[in-house]
Amino acid sequence: MKIEKNQVHSFKFTSGEEVIARVMDFDNDWISVSDPVAVAPGPQGMGLIPAMFTMDHDQTISINIHNCVLIGHTDESVRVKYIQATTGLTVPDKKIVMG
Repeated sequence: MKIEKNQVHSFKFTSGEEVIARVMDFDNDWISVSDPVAVAPGPQGMGLIPAMFTMDHDQTISINIHNCVLIGHTDESVRVKYIQATTGLTVPDKKIVMG
């Protein structure tokens, strides 16, 4: 899998925690990300919560790639929810225009 800058990726850590974030930069050891959110169970099913409650959310953070057991492109439906949660923007549904 190719890690892509400015794309939303899902990370599964050796601890079992799952985090979704936008990749800003990466090298062989570290991945710099912005707006990390953790996947957590809630009353209506899985939800997104801040990955770190005490951090300055305007900065990027670094993830040690050696602590990741899985890295993948985030599913489209989850990516839309991530964008809504981190930016407040609503992504319109994709519709086919016939005419």
